[in-house]
Amino acid sequence: MGWNTLDDMELAGKKVLLRVDINVPVENGQVSDDTRIRRVVPTVADILAQGGTPILLAHFGRPKGQVVPEMSLRPLQGALETAFAAPVVFCADCRGPAAQAAVAALQPGQVLLLENTRFHAGEENNDPVLAAEMAALGDIYCNDAFSAAHRAHASTEGLAKLLPACAGRLMQAELSALEGALGQPKRPVTAVVGGAKVSSKLDLLGNLVEKVDHLVIGGGMANTFLAAQGLNVGKSLCEHDLADTAREIMAKAQTAGCKILLPSDVVVAREFKANADNETVAADACPADAMILDAGPATVAAMGEILAQSKTLIWNGPMGAFELPPFDAATNAAAQQAAALTKSGDLISVAGGGDTVAALNQANVAADFSYISTAGGAFLEWMEGKTLPGVAALTR
Repeated sequence: MGWNTLDDMELAGKKVLLRVDINVPVENGQVSDDTRIRRVVPTVADILAQGGTPILLAHFGRPKGQVVPEMSLRPLQGALETAFAAPVVFCADCRGPAAQAAVAALQPGQVLLLENTRFHAGEENNDPVLAAEMAALGDIYCNDAFSAAHRAHASTEGLAKLLPACAGRLMQAELSALEGALGQPKRPVTAVVGGAKVSSKLDLLGNLVEKVDHLVIGGGMANTFLAAQGLNVGKSLCEHDLADTAREIMAKAQTAGCKILLPSDVVVAREFKANADNETVAADACPADAMILDAGPATVAAMGEILAQSKTLIWNGPMGAFELPPFDAATNAAAQQAAALTKSGDLISVAGGGDTVAALNQANVAADFSYISTAGGAFLEWMEGKTLPGVAALTR
C-alpha cells in the first residue's frame, strides 16, 4: 500500500481536516438518503476515539464558485449528528476568520462542518492560496472522498501537499479493493462491462483487455460489437459509427489473450416498456423491426461458466434494460451467481457505477459482493488506468 492511513498518524490532540463526500439528496430540508454519510462514520469515529478533532471539508452540488444558499451544507448538520452520535458545529465558511474562530472554539468530542468548498472559485481551480487558507485550520489532512479523487481541486489535491496526509477508512477500503481487483488480482480475472454506449467506455475497454482474462460485454454496447461483426441488430440502440473501434478492441483483446464474450442469443421486443411482448432469438436473427433489450439464457449460461472458473470479478454496467422487467433477467441471474460464488469464498467481486449499484440492489445481492463502489467517475477512471490526482497526492 503506497499511502498512509489513519493507523500511521498520531491523532491525539490534533485537528484533522477530513475531506468527505456527503453530496446527498435533500428533499424539503431533510436528507432522503444518508448512504454517503454513513460511509464516513468509521473514519470520524476513529479520529474521535483517538482524541482527534474532525473538521469536515465537503462540496455540495455545483455552485461554480458562487454562494448559492440552496447548496449550503447547513441542512446536513442534523443528519451528521445522528450518524456520528456526536455534536456537530456548523461554520458558514471553509476558510478565513470565521473558520479560524470556529476551529478555536471547538470542544473535545465535537465535529466541525465547514461550508461548501465550491462556494469559492479557487476550489475547482486548485488555487494554492485557498488550499493554504484551509491548511491553516488543521494539523493533519485525511481524504475519505474517493468519489472526488479524480478531481485536482484545492481540497482534494492541493491540501494534501501542505499537511501530513493520509487516507480515511472509506478511501482505504476503496483503494484496497480496487488494487486487489486490478493491481495484483487472483486469476482468472473477469470483467463485466455493460451499459448503453461504447463511446462512454472506450478507455475502459482498451485498458481492461490488457489486464483481464475474460471480458463480458452486455447492454446496449454489445449491440455495437455485434453490428461490427456484420450482424443485423434491427432497431436496437447501436453506435454504428464505432464499428471500426469495436473491431480494434476485439483485435487488441485477441493479441492480449483476453477472451471476449458477446451475446449468442438475445431477448428482443418491439416496444421499450416494461413487460412488452418479447421473444428470444439467436444473436444473428434479430428481426428488422425489433430491438435487443437483454441477453438470452444461453448467454447467461456461458457467462455462468466463466464466473465459475474466475477468482476475481470487476463489474461495471448492466447486461440489459434492467429497469424494465423482464429485461432484467440476465443481469439478475449473473449477479446472483456472482454473489453466491463470493459468499462461498470462491470469488472476489468488486462492482461500481450508478446503474451497476442500482441493478445489484434490485437483484438483492449488493451486500454479498466483496466491495461496492459508489464513486462513479473516480471508479471508472481507476478502471481506465488513469492516475487520480486525489490518490496520487496521498502517495508516500
